[in-house]
Amino acid sequence: MSYRGLILDFGGVLTTRMRLNGEAFERSEGLTPGAYFHALEEHPDGVRVYADLEVGRATQEEWNHVIGGILGIDPTDLMRRALANLRPEPAIVAAAERARSAGIKVALLSNSFGLEPFNPYKQLGMYQDFDAVVLSEVERVRKPSAAIYQRTLAALDLTGPECVFVDDHAKNLPPAEALGITTIHHTDAAVTAARLDELLFQSATRTATQ
Repeated sequence: MSYRGLILDFGGVLTTRMRLNGEAFERSEGLTPGAYFHALEEHPDGVRVYADLEVGRATQEEWNHVIGGILGIDPTDLMRRALANLRPEPAIVAAAERARSAGIKVALLSNSFGLEPFNPYKQLGMYQDFDAVVLSEVERVRKPSAAIYQRTLAALDLTGPECVFVDDHAKNLPPAEALGITTIHHTDAAVTAARLDELLFQSATRTATQ
């Protein structure tokens, strides 16, 4: 199979690890270790508002106030503070650049953190150099719904078997696989970058010689 498309998750793939960012946020805010993750992943109000934010039913400001209230901290511009330690992941960004140089279309696919008042994609320079940017907030559907993968394929004008998808959450992979997309469960940047080079560069070389 000759791959013609690469689909990359944002948080934790194109960026440094989300857990490390969250732990740094807890330290900067003087929170008990694990408090932020509990608010996002276990507290019913936190789980609800995050899910609603991802599909555009809640604003980032609403997320700020709900999560700030759970944590007992100032909600002002909270998402910006919560993501302050997130950085582009050099190995994955470089792999994406190599893919595009080889003629492979590259898409960013993300469950949204909200776009206003803080836009993390713009802040980290993640709008340029992509053939498609697909955000759940805009699409009103989030991973792992099959619909968002179908829309990403449509944005790239490619079929599932022509694409590779990278995500750090294993639960997001099976719906992509059901569409014929080759998936990589991202756990280590160097390992993922090497796997992408193996798949995509060999694919591009085969295509060029056909």
